[in-house]
Amino acid sequence: MSEMTPYVLVLYYSRSGATATMAQQIAAGVESIAGIQARLRTVPPVSTTCEAVDPEIPEQGAVYVDLDDLRHCSALAIGSPTRFGNMAAPLKYFIDSTSSLWINGALIDKPACAFTSTSSLHGGQESTLLTMLVPLLHHGMVYAGVPYSETTLLETHTGGTPYGTSHLAGPRSDRSVDEHERSLCLAQGKRIARLALALRAMRQEAL
Repeated sequence: MSEMTPYVLVLYYSRSGATATMAQQIAAGVESIAGIQARLRTVPPVSTTCEAVDPEIPEQGAVYVDLDDLRHCSALAIGSPTRFGNMAAPLKYFIDSTSSLWINGALIDKPACAFTSTSSLHGGQESTLLTMLVPLLHHGMVYAGVPYSETTLLETHTGGTPYGTSHLAGPRSDRSVDEHERSLCLAQGKRIARLALALRAMRQEAL
């Protein structure tokens, strides 16, 4: 990937695989738009102990994110399973480490969106998306949900929401991401990519 090529950072944490699948679908939506690419990244788990035991590079899946991935992105798509109506601790831990980007205004006027997965239909999909939005607004990002022009929002019986895409994983977290949920992920990826290109041009004109 050229350093000059704009990219959407698709950043996620996943335990059972559903959030990772959603991230891949969002990335596919991004990559379907000419002139921009997707950069898939994840975060390591956190521990109650102080000793670091995980390898620096995960054995499978996306590599771990660093601050430069976020600093240089043209847009951010952030995803997490719900933990009591909020994002999972590993993702929150990374977000809490981004103060230097906030001080420098590195993310101001860049578009962002969120996605999530829950075990039950009313298990915190919308509250997780909304609480993930809060630190992004502190960074000055421009939040983009899923508009109702995506008619799949009116057809889905599981995941959806205008605040971002979501997935119903089931009580054993073994329910696959279905056709409606995949469609919304693709649509969200396409939208964040188009906004990234438009707002990137606006930022360049302001220089």
